[in-house]
Amino acid sequence: MTAALCLGTYRVRAVAQAARTALAAGSPWVDTAPNYAHGRAHEELRPVLREYPTARVATKTGFFTEEQGRTALAEGALAREEAAGRHSLERGFVHWQAERSLAALGRVDLVFVHNPEHHGHGLDRAVLHGRVREAFTALEEFSHAGRIGGYGVATWSGLTSGALSVPELLTLARQAAGSAEHHFTALQMPVSLIMDASITQALNGGGPLVQAKDAGLITFGSAPLHGGELLDAMTPELVNLIRPGLSAAAAALLAPGSCPGLDVVLTSASTREHWDDVAKALAAPLTAQELRRVTDELAGE
Repeated sequence: MTAALCLGTYRVRAVAQAARTALAAGSPWVDTAPNYAHGRAHEELRPVLREYPTARVATKTGFFTEEQGRTALAEGALAREEAAGRHSLERGFVHWQAERSLAALGRVDLVFVHNPEHHGHGLDRAVLHGRVREAFTALEEFSHAGRIGGYGVATWSGLTSGALSVPELLTLARQAAGSAEHHFTALQMPVSLIMDASITQALNGGGPLVQAKDAGLITFGSAPLHGGELLDAMTPELVNLIRPGLSAAAAALLAPGSCPGLDVVLTSASTREHWDDVAKALAAPLTAQELRRVTDELAGE
């Protein structure tokens, strides 16, 4: 199985155009956040989502723009000391931001708690976990009421720094729900040839992706091109090692897209040509042996 190619809007400038291109090409998910596109991503996506009623949308909670912070302050949803950091996991703020996301997008299938480790600088793990539990509690309320399909965690370094683990997140979800019947349903983390530890771990039958899949979570791989930096490292030799004849972008995305346990790989490709180029490559994923050959070669450099 290969991961489904889906649109991630983090670095996308023309969000509506990219979403129409991706959804017309069959992308099952669009991933966004309230602070993307200078705070305009949700509004730009809403009319496109109306055109594609079966498309699923994932957004996030935690980060906010300066303007959104001022509004949250004025409405009593945010403490002044948190406004300066432009990130909050307080239960009241998460509730406020989720309400705004639903109003702006029209529907939400999944809300990720966005980089909870960002809130943990200088905090011990117990305090950080308490704040994650608070955010989960707010999202459990929305899920239980049927207003969102579920929630998850989108992390950059939380799982690699030791701040969080998949078993701990599942425990926090059970605590937030007050039972084993929680709505924690997804995990998003970087998966690329630069941040490839999760690929190696999955090939060896372990790591967060395997733990998440074993728990029945949907797994999303973010930043497969590492913000575009990976393209500069895609030498002809490396592309040929992955699969001869591919473009640099297709080769770079094929590796994480072939990772065991990964359901979705997010790309910011905004033209149909780029989308089809990558989709064609992902239609024939690398075998575990081929993928291991690539990661072993990179590890030996």
